[in-house]
Amino acid sequence: MSLIDLYSDTKTVPTEAMRAAMAAAKVGDEQMDEDPTTRALCERVAMELGFEAAVFMPSGTMCNLVATLVHTRPGDELIADAQSHICTTEGAGAAAIAGVAINPVFTRDGIFTADECRAAIRAPSRTAPRSSMVSIEQTTNFSGGAVWPLDALRGVRDASLDAGLRTHMDGARLFNACVATGLTPKTYAEGWDSAWVDFSKGLGCPFGAVLCGDRDFIGEAWTWKYRLGGAMRQSGILAAAALYALDHHVARLAVDHANAALFIELLGETPYFVFDKTSPTTNVILFKLQGLPVDTATFTGRALERGVRLRALADGRMRATTHLGVTRDEMLTAVRILNDLAREFAANAA
Repeated sequence: MSLIDLYSDTKTVPTEAMRAAMAAAKVGDEQMDEDPTTRALCERVAMELGFEAAVFMPSGTMCNLVATLVHTRPGDELIADAQSHICTTEGAGAAAIAGVAINPVFTRDGIFTADECRAAIRAPSRTAPRSSMVSIEQTTNFSGGAVWPLDALRGVRDASLDAGLRTHMDGARLFNACVATGLTPKTYAEGWDSAWVDFSKGLGCPFGAVLCGDRDFIGEAWTWKYRLGGAMRQSGILAAAALYALDHHVARLAVDHANAALFIELLGETPYFVFDKTSPTTNVILFKLQGLPVDTATFTGRALERGVRLRALADGRMRATTHLGVTRDEMLTAVRILNDLAREFAANAA
């Protein structure tokens, strides 16, 4: 039985053409800034996001941690949405390694307002942590793939900068936002102190993210990358995959968005599934069961037995994520399997 894996867009694997590009990559010593393919990748991403410089990192988690280490000092506090990756899914790296507390902003869809940002910024006090950084996700992750509207994004940016805070964009799915809205990465990242994009999710690469900022920021980021063990050698083999993805896999994210919309539409026609809808639809889907005598963990376990892998969340919802590795026909099959499973639970209860 083949698996339709909707657990995460990290489940993508390199295509044969991407593997060929990796095999043909020109390489050198990345730590000595001598790898031509890695240099080309960093220059291109910095240009596309509108920054002076960039550095290739093993992961987006490392990008967030390094940005925190550069933008803050131990005992500071950063502001981020309560469900954001930096809050919930990075092993408390901000606290454990950077010595920084997180002040969570509670929202419905991972997007907070300029006023909510201002309210979270602490007044200077000898007994309180210093508010020093604001981090946002574009698109949101565990809040359902919502795209930050440009005015809301810039409102939070300006409120933060006006208060003297540094601004950081977790752009793991920034290209999804761009494809969904038609806006450029540079438009979204304009005026932010740092931002990064991921290549190991919807773009299908086996590794990596690129962190951007001004030259001074990237200089400090390089030091922290080295301290954290992230210095590499012939990283051009991996950077070549990212360059291939920029050329061939960005525009096709629209296919993932269409598959997600189809999934929502078809499952939403039954009485058993309720969706957290965002507009525009990207590739992350949150939904819950309705009117069935079964918990989420049991339902997702039974779905996996039938060949559909979903992610059960602690709050009783499920997450499905469309990506390069799942076709439209497979999405239709997943809908059929989930519908059949829901009907069986309903019939057994009756």
